This record gives sequence, C-alpha cells and structure tokens, in this order.
Amino acid sequence: MLPTLLALGIVASVVTVAPHAAAAPAPAPVAKLDKVVKVNSRHLDVTVDSPAMRGKVTVSVLLPRDTNVSRSTVYMLDGAGATGQVSDWLTKGNAAKFFADKNVNVVLPSGGAGSFYTNWQKNDPKLGMPQWETFLTEELPPLIDGNYNGNGRNAIVGLSMGGQAALALTFRHPNLYTGAASLSGCPPVSGLLNEAYVRATVAKDGGDADNMWGRVGGPDWAAHDPSLHLDQLRGKNLYISAGSGAIGPLDFTTPLDPGMSRPATLLAASGLESGAYRCSLEFALTLRANGVAADVSFPLIGTHSWAYWSRDLPLLWPTISRGL
Repeated sequence: MLPTLLALGIVASVVTVAPHAAAAPAPAPVAKLDKVVKVNSRHLDVTVDSPAMRGKVTVSVLLPRDTNVSRSTVYMLDGAGATGQVSDWLTKGNAAKFFADKNVNVVLPSGGAGSFYTNWQKNDPKLGMPQWETFLTEELPPLIDGNYNGNGRNAIVGLSMGGQAALALTFRHPNLYTGAASLSGCPPVSGLLNEAYVRATVAKDGGDADNMWGRVGGPDWAAHDPSLHLDQLRGKNLYISAGSGAIGPLDFTTPLDPGMSRPATLLAASGLESGAYRCSLEFALTLRANGVAADVSFPLIGTHSWAYWSRDLPLLWPTISRGL
C-alpha cells in the first residue's frame, strides 16, 4: 500500500509542477486580394493588401482572351515620374492594345515613383519605407498565379528607373524570371556617375537615396548592381535599349506634362536619355565582354519619352517571349 501511495504522490507532484505548453506563435500575415474592379472583360484593377508595403497596393491585370488555360505572366514597371493610380504603360504606353492577342497575363503595379522598386533601408520623409522587392517577388506572384491561372513562368519589363529594377530583380531572384527588358534605364548603379544618376532620379521625386541603399558606395549599392552579378543573368532572355538623346520629329508631337513648355521638355528628355544611353551601353558592353547574351538596341535618335517607349514593346517581345 505504501509504495502505491508514494507512486501516486510522485505522479501528482509531476503533474502539479509540469509547465504549461507554450502558445503557438501567431501566423505571419500574408498578402491577399482586397478588392477587384472589372474595368472591362480583359482589364482588372486589383487592390492588394500587402504586409510588406504596410498597406494597399493597386495593380492592374490584363487577361488573355482565353482564360481557361494556364499562361505565363509579364510584369511591367513604370519609370520614376509615374504618380497616378494606373500604370503609365496603360495610359501612355499602349500596353493593353499590344497584349490584346498575346496569351499571357500582364501585371502592372502603380505607385512606385522614385522607389526603384526595391526594399528601402530606412523611412524616407517623402517616399516612406517601401518594400517593393518583397511585394513583387514574394507576395504578388502567388496571388497572380493562384487567382489568374498563372503557370509560374515570368518575365519583367521596365523603363527608366523600372528598367534598372527589372534587371536587379531578375539577378536577385533568378528562379522567378526567365527574362528581363530595360528601356532607357541605368542598370549598373556602382561608381560615381551611375550612383549620381540614380540619386538624381530618386531626388526628382523628393526622396533621399541614402534611405534606399545607404551612403555613397555602401554595400547595398553593389548588392543591386546587375553588372556585378552577371552569372545570375547568364541564360536569361535579356533586352537592353536606350536612345542617344538626340531629338527627333516624334519629340515635337508628344503631349506635354502640365506646366512644362516644349523647350524645357526637350531639354530634360534629351539630357535624361543621354545619361541612360551611356549607362546602358556600359552595361551592354560588360555583358558582351563576359559572354552573357543579350539583345540590344541603341538608336541614334531617341529621348526619354513615351514617344519612343510606346514603340519598344514589339521590339522587345521576341526576346522576352522566348522564355514564356
């Protein structure tokens, strides 16, 4: 009897002092579709509730004619000056018309002005602390593929600031993209001239690039420079383009931005494009010197203007479509 009582006492003691099981950690928040507005049968404006961006992001989605079969996806990034709620590729670049007969989803985020579509290090008084890279590479693709029959094959296209971002995102996430196109971008961001070009682009939209990638020459600049990570681009379908900055007939028919005169517009468009030309040519030569294949276009006439970018889609499509 005594051994039995002792045994029961030991069990009771163990039960009494046993710690409570630790509570399971709360699941991490995930991105989700917040609202879908049907502009027409082929065009949806989707609002994504994004934990990474700490709020809602508007994304336009263009659908193919046949939505019953799975298809690849083309992501399209704006330049620094895009401030509207709809991508400039739709309002100025004729993207909807061009992709009308293509069997792909087209995804066009808005609201990225001055951000370089990257994860910012610090909060910026003007631009905040966007985490575009996380949104574009981790949160958005599963939503697109899951809701719009994507097959997991993607390409990314960008102009100006978005052109640099397209190449940076591709080498940083080589398993996500089969190809990338940069129009009038500055792909390499290391070095005084290239970094100054990026800093001026961010400053034009009121931001401070120190809050994006840190001080001059800091490690985050090199970490986002495609020219320093060429092996991750090897085998990708790459298209690099920029005009010389020389003004042509199209520049005299382009609609003017509010408050801008024709001479001021031409001066800015020529100067910006000549900088992008130098930078893009430098990158194209680096690719060639290291045996990385790319299709390139460096026309003698062309400025930093939608008059030229809207004509680039048919030129870049044969390149990026090879991986789709």
